[in-house]
Amino acid sequence: MKEKEKRVLTGNEAISRGFYEAGGIIAASYPGSPTVEVVEKLKEYEEVYSEFSTNEKVALEVAIGGSFYGVRSMAVMKHVGVNIAADPLMTFTQTPINGGFLLISGDDPGLASSQNEQDNRLFAKFANIAVLDPSNSQEAKDYTKLALDISEKFQIPMMLRITSRICHSRSIVSLDERIEAEVKGINRDKDKFCMIPPGSRRAQFFMKERIEKLEEYAYDLEINTLEEIESDTLIITSGMVYQNLKEVNPNASIWKLGLIYPISNKRAKEITAKYNRVIIIEEMMPFIENELKLMGIKCEGKEHFSFTGELDIKDIEAGLHNAGIIKDKRSYSERFVETVPRPPLFCTGCPHRPVFDILKKSKAKTIIGDIGCYSMAFLFPFEQSNIIISMGASIGITKGIKKAMSKKEDNEPLVAVIGDGTFFHSGLPTFVNLLHKKQEGENMTFIVLDNRTTAMTGGQPNASSGLYNDRDDMKVGIKTLLESMGFDRVNEINQYDYKAAAKLFKEEIAYDGLSIIVANGPCALKYNIEEPYYYVDPTICISCRACIKTNCPPLRMIKYEGIEKLKSSIDEDMCVGCSVCAQVCPVNAIKSSKEINREDEKIDN
Repeated sequence: MKEKEKRVLTGNEAISRGFYEAGGIIAASYPGSPTVEVVEKLKEYEEVYSEFSTNEKVALEVAIGGSFYGVRSMAVMKHVGVNIAADPLMTFTQTPINGGFLLISGDDPGLASSQNEQDNRLFAKFANIAVLDPSNSQEAKDYTKLALDISEKFQIPMMLRITSRICHSRSIVSLDERIEAEVKGINRDKDKFCMIPPGSRRAQFFMKERIEKLEEYAYDLEINTLEEIESDTLIITSGMVYQNLKEVNPNASIWKLGLIYPISNKRAKEITAKYNRVIIIEEMMPFIENELKLMGIKCEGKEHFSFTGELDIKDIEAGLHNAGIIKDKRSYSERFVETVPRPPLFCTGCPHRPVFDILKKSKAKTIIGDIGCYSMAFLFPFEQSNIIISMGASIGITKGIKKAMSKKEDNEPLVAVIGDGTFFHSGLPTFVNLLHKKQEGENMTFIVLDNRTTAMTGGQPNASSGLYNDRDDMKVGIKTLLESMGFDRVNEINQYDYKAAAKLFKEEIAYDGLSIIVANGPCALKYNIEEPYYYVDPTICISCRACIKTNCPPLRMIKYEGIEKLKSSIDEDMCVGCSVCAQVCPVNAIKSSKEINREDEKIDN
């Protein structure tokens, strides 16, 4: 028998491979860490149609459409993206499944790249769908295939809940050949798929019955594995926590759950009855713990382990020591090397940098931020966001603040920022809503940062990307779109033209009414911006640090030979020639290297 090919894959890559092997056809996503790579990798498989959709709701609906036609389909998003997709999800879960359907939820214990830490296992139960929880890349691939099988067997949408650590970590995965799944075509039974009463009333019983059937199926499901030893203690866990628990190697039996909802009531009672103590170890909410307690099973959990953050080896050992399971703790200090803290910052040549440098120098006291690269403006040295909540929220929040201010006759200028990806994701309806009960004299300035890519997650295309390149097929002009909505004061400015942008920002913030600035400038990383580098003439530099305060990575203060005072410098290998530092220098000490080239040409001539 031919040995299977093996590769080292991330969890994200493994999910892509599993969907391909399972005969998947339609996959849609909105890019959000930690799950971006799933759809990126699906581009390698011609048999699969994949796309980055406008937002998570649209992505879910595209995948639902594929499932309705009878092909295996998948929607991929980070945990907070499920909130955006909740409207169609909560009704779609009432219908039977035609083609296998899988929702990938990238949960983020520890908030590595998210604004909250919500536990979407709870969302899955709320939506009456089942949840699989892989602990490594092999399981990520296998569970993807199993989820699609279960989905079709029990007529139920499935959730694969994967965490940031599994998404990005790598392990060995055995590959299989693709097996084409049956394409069933559209089921036109309107009583089952038109979800308005009375059809949706009947669907409540349908959802209850299929969960009950799936619970019976879970009784002897192979991915729920019991590792028994001579002990009076049973530990129940799932996901990445299992791998860390094995490193600790406590003197206890382990029941590792692959299907974490629904849990077989009968099997859980049979297993736990053998032990004096049952301890649940899980990240974030006490989901498994509460499920067992609802079954009447006495167990411990969150009294020993944190409700927030990842549970690494040290955390698990400390919790088990606190529970009296481990007597002597080992030292893991040599495994966890302290590193120099490095706060996130804008990339070299980022077009957002001049915007927030200008805003810092402006008279705007209140700036409402949003989700994207520009969220980092909240951090030092810019510190130019007072509020950041969720994608697209900056616009509606600004309107709400202004209406409240108007009641108190307070007309302080308000500034809101939103990126182009977020504008198309969820900003459009909030901009339309600005036209509702719009009043003269409400001083609000809205800045749309148009770098024509979804930069925060790796440069995926959005609706305006085609204006910068021929690879992308959408060419929506934001200024034109806003004017077509009915906004009469929309200005467009090149973000790299610092002086012109500063002048426009000053005028619009002072304007006693609603105005919009579309600030254009290509993402330097996405579009490989590389103009002649800039350099500092230390004999002219006055050490004012105006350039340093723009926080561009190539800039630093150094000691020049023969000059006592520290002067600014630019790493020419890092500089992309955006020129912002030169534009903010008050004494013209920063010059373009193309001037050097011109001097060389004169000498040659």
